[in-house]
Amino acid sequence: MSTASPASPSLNAARRAADLAGLEARPEVDVMVVGGGVTGAGAALDAASRGLSTVLVERHDLAFGTSRWSSKLVHGGLRYLARGQFGIAYESARERDLLMRVTAPHLVRPMPMVVPVYRGSGLARALSVRAGMGMGDLLRVMAGTPGSVLPRPRLLDARQTLRLLPGAARRDLLGGILSFDGQLVDDARLVVALARTAAREGARVITRCSAESVTADGAVLRDAATGRIIPVRPRAVVNATGVHAGLLDPRVRLRPSRGSHLVLDGAALGRPRAALTVPVGGSVSRFVFALPQTDGRVFAGLTDEPVDGPAPHVPEVPEGDVDFLLDRFNGALENRIGRDDVIGAFAGLRPLLEGVGDSADLSREHSVSVAPNGTVTVVGGKLTTYRAMAEEAVDAAVRARRLPAGPCRTRSLALVGAASREELDAVEAPRRLVERYGTEAVDVLAGAGGDPGLLEPVVRGVTGAEFRFGVRHEGAMDADDLLDRRTRIGLVPAERAEALAAAEDAVDAAV
Repeated sequence: MSTASPASPSLNAARRAADLAGLEARPEVDVMVVGGGVTGAGAALDAASRGLSTVLVERHDLAFGTSRWSSKLVHGGLRYLARGQFGIAYESARERDLLMRVTAPHLVRPMPMVVPVYRGSGLARALSVRAGMGMGDLLRVMAGTPGSVLPRPRLLDARQTLRLLPGAARRDLLGGILSFDGQLVDDARLVVALARTAAREGARVITRCSAESVTADGAVLRDAATGRIIPVRPRAVVNATGVHAGLLDPRVRLRPSRGSHLVLDGAALGRPRAALTVPVGGSVSRFVFALPQTDGRVFAGLTDEPVDGPAPHVPEVPEGDVDFLLDRFNGALENRIGRDDVIGAFAGLRPLLEGVGDSADLSREHSVSVAPNGTVTVVGGKLTTYRAMAEEAVDAAVRARRLPAGPCRTRSLALVGAASREELDAVEAPRRLVERYGTEAVDVLAGAGGDPGLLEPVVRGVTGAEFRFGVRHEGAMDADDLLDRRTRIGLVPAERAEALAAAEDAVDAAV
């Protein structure tokens, strides 16, 4: 068991080099986590906070895979109630409560969501949706989330509905059903915050480092930056590689499902103040959502299509998914949106457990298993329940390898930058920075070093100071890390091209 005191939460090239050197000098560790997505970062934090010497290795960058391609929603489990999956629905509501009130209040906000109701659309469906919202609210109460954090659902008249959804179709509009869920300002930022908090607890977090092999006798890592091979001897290995989990554990049987989203300018939908929720015909539990973001964009998604063959590292959005989403939303909008309104698109692969039926009907529950070589594989689940998945995976590793671990602490462990709503409101920094960095927003400003140019917006409010902070403290190693995962400018290709030079300058300045 490690006795090291908590370290700095800063991740950068210098710390990476030191962590690699330390691992080469002393290859014995309690837990090695493979995979730098939300579940892997959560497992590294869980293990390190229990006092176990921990290393996380990621082949690419933090949040490189599925974790950055979500709908950015922290779901309360309403979808699972429709299928009678009460256990996972309650788990989702409980984990949502922890994220909103303990773990990351700065990264999660309440999101109003409206289902418009039209004359002739079917009273039974409207009553079913309203009943579902009521059950969802019961879950909120059971999870202990106060109404001040997530308000209760209610009915809206037509005027109130159009105030929240100015772009909704007006003809035969009777009103709407308003509910609330949690929304992440950025899913990739949650992963980075988890990894940095794990580093604060003493974990080594090493990106651009792949696990070439894992056996009962140890593991072999390869540093992508230099190509050198690093043998390590972990007492336990946690496989958190998502849709690629079968590469480390061939017993795993997954059926990946692709979820696609379109990126739109909010003006195309009348600058909505709530999420437009549109039921998908033929299903009682599927909806598409137009989700307004804090920067004025709207993410419109999502599809749920099975993916055959090897899972790509960066999925692409097929033309058929674009057509499907435009068609669904145009049925609920006053003014049609077309291809010219799509300024970006992204797709992610969910690691669903293999089963029978359409991918939309496969279980979102997770699985934790121990392979003959002792590797603990955690797959399935969803972003909202990452903490519970990580806890269960580390529990399994502790039991299987008899590790001298303390109790799980992540139910009460706030991430770097987290604070109460009152404390966040008092931070002397622009609200946009507080929403993304929490109490560290003042450190982002200070990192400009008095250079006013670094506080000027580069693209859509993002400044050079944020690029600099990403390199110095958040583990960004190149411009792609900054644009595609630390700031998400890369979601819109035209804006990515505009910001590329400033991102490269920030990386060069740190060398």
